[in-house]
Order: sequence, then C-alpha cells, then structure tokens
Amino acid sequence: MARLLQDPSKFHPSEWATANMMQRVSTESQKSRSECMIAESWRLVDEIEKTTQKTQSDVNKKIEQRREEIKFWKQELDNKLEQIVHETEILLTFKNRLERALESCKEPLVIAQKCLLYRQRRVGIDLVHDEVERELVKEAEVLQGIIALLGHTLEQTEEQIRQNRSAKYNLEMDLKDKFTALTIDDYCARLTNDTPDMMYADNAVKIEGNFVSPKDWVDFSNINVEKADKQRNNSLALRALIDGILSQTANDMRKHCEMVNVAFRNRVKEVKDAKHKLETLLAMVMDETASQEKNIAALKKAIADKEGPAKVAQSRLEARSHRPNVELCYDRVQCSLMSEVQEITKNIQRQVEMMKEENLLKDALAQAETELKGLSRRQLSLEEEIKVKENTLYIDEVLCMQMRESVYITNF
Repeated sequence: MARLLQDPSKFHPSEWATANMMQRVSTESQKSRSECMIAESWRLVDEIEKTTQKTQSDVNKKIEQRREEIKFWKQELDNKLEQIVHETEILLTFKNRLERALESCKEPLVIAQKCLLYRQRRVGIDLVHDEVERELVKEAEVLQGIIALLGHTLEQTEEQIRQNRSAKYNLEMDLKDKFTALTIDDYCARLTNDTPDMMYADNAVKIEGNFVSPKDWVDFSNINVEKADKQRNNSLALRALIDGILSQTANDMRKHCEMVNVAFRNRVKEVKDAKHKLETLLAMVMDETASQEKNIAALKKAIADKEGPAKVAQSRLEARSHRPNVELCYDRVQCSLMSEVQEITKNIQRQVEMMKEENLLKDALAQAETELKGLSRRQLSLEEEIKVKENTLYIDEVLCMQMRESVYITNF
C-alpha cells in the first residue's frame, strides 16, 4: 500500500532545463522559418503585384494602341465610303444624262427615216438620189452610230456603278466589323480590377483557326481602301469620257441636222425655181396655143375664100380642054382669038397661081394643126411636170421640213 501511494518518477532538473531549452529553440526556429516564409510571401506578393500591374498596364496601352489603330482605319474607311457614295451618286446622274441622250436620239432617227420614206413618194424625174437624200442617209447612219455608242457607254456606266457599289459594300462590312471591334475594345479599356460582376471566362485563353495576323488585318482594310480608290478613279475617268461623248455626239447631231436642213432648203429652192420656169414655159405654150388656134382659124377661112374662084378657073380650063377635033383650034377671027388666047393664058396662069396658093394654105394648116398637137402635148407634159414638182415640194417642204422643226438637240 505504501508503494502504491509512492510519488511517480520525477525528472531531473537538468532534464527540465533541457526540455525548456528545446522548446525555446524549437519555437524560435519555427518562428524564424515562419518569419522567412512571411517575408518571402510578401516579397512574392509584391513581385506578382508589380508584374501584374506592369502586364496589365502594358495590355491597357496595347488596347489603347489597338483602339487608335481601329479608329484610324475606321476613319479611312469612313472617308473612302463617303467618297465612293458621293462618286456613285454623281455617276448615277451621268447615267441619267446618258439615258436622256439615248432617248433623245430616237426621235431624230425616226424623223430621218420617215423623211427617207416620204421622199420615196416622189415621182417621175424628181425621184432622184439628190443631196438631201445623201445627207439624210448620212444623218441616219450617224444617229445609229451615236445610239450604239451611247448604249455601250451606258452599259459601261452601269457596270461601273455595280463595281462602286461592290466597293461600297466591302467598306460597309469592314466598317461594321471595325465598329464592333472598337466597341469591344472600348469595353475592355473600361474594365478595371474593381469592375463589379466580373467572372472567370472558361477557355478564354485560346487561339481559334479563324484568327488572322496583324499584317493580314491591315492588308484586308488596305485592299478595301485601294479597291475603293481604284473604282473611284475609274468612275472619274468614265465621267470625263461621258462628258466628252455627250458633247461630241450633240455637236455631231446638230452639225448633221443643220446639213440636212440646208440641203432641204437648197433643194426646195431648186424645185421652186424649176416649177416657176415650168409655169413660165406653160404660160408661153398656152399663149402660143391660143395664137396657133387663131392662125388655124385664119388659114381655114383663107382656104374657104379661095375655093370659089379656084373652082371656076378649073372648070373653065377643064371645059376648054375638051373641045373636039378641029374645034380645038384658032378661029377665023385671028386677032380676037389671039386676044382671047392671051386672056385665057393669062387667066390660066392666074388659076395656076391660085391653085398653088390654096395648096400652100392647106400645107400651112396641116403644119399648124401638127404644131397645135405638139403644143397640147407640151402643155400636158408641163402640167404633169408641175404636178410632180408640187408633189416634191409638198413632201420636202410640208411633210419633211415641218416635221424636222420639232428636232431640238441639247447638251445633256
């Protein structure tokens, strides 16, 4: 029992001292290691903070630089878009000018063709390939050539407008992407470490297959700008060409129109002069016809007046030529017979002269009647020719020249 109540084994004071020393040493060692760890941690935290701040500052600068690059290209694209839109609007007005010019050529061509068709109605000798017809044919050929040229130029203009709109579309798409990219980068530039409601983004650090290099990015916009510049320059050159074509074609149309009108005026003057001369000739023929008719009447009267004496003279001669046998001789009253013979001879001579005069009158009458028929034929021919000239004048002066007065050629 006494052993059970005996105190447990006690440590030696030296052991107690050693244990306390060991606790102190161990604690101090742990504290030292902890202090070193804390110092390293603060150093590491400070280093990471500085690195993070530096990296974030560098990223912020790069974002700002990127935003400036995007703004620069966006401004470039905006300028080119404004230029190409403005140029396209101007080119559309030139297209309208071409369309109006093309439409305005149709009426002069139709009129020229109608004039050629109307002039086919000329008749007789007036159906001639004259200067008017040559100028009309030339005018029609010139107008057809102008219509073909304007039509081809209009097709070129429509194609250039399409090219301009294609360049405009590319610029708009590029601008749209630039606007989106700038909006995103503006958002990124506004983000700070204190921005609320930020979360981690899974798979944020990745490179997808559709990423392009900065060089490709610049080249893409540069190509769009260069294409817009090229199409704008092409459009400017085409506008200058259109101006020249419209001016030249209008001058050509005016020139040929005036040449045709001058030819018409000269031809009308010629036909009027010819008609006036024919009318003068007709008046002369009609006067001559009247004179010939009077002449024929006078000749007929003269012949009628000579018929009585001629018949008596012929009857006497005929009767005395039938005296029989010896009765056809001189009788005893020689002197009286001689006197009678002389008188008969004289009378016979007079009768012969009367017969010759009658025949001459008949010949003159026949000739006069022939001339009258010739004058009648001439009158009919002149009247027909005057009608031909009147028909020609109606066609040229009334149908053609009045129709051509409606032709008005302006610069478009």
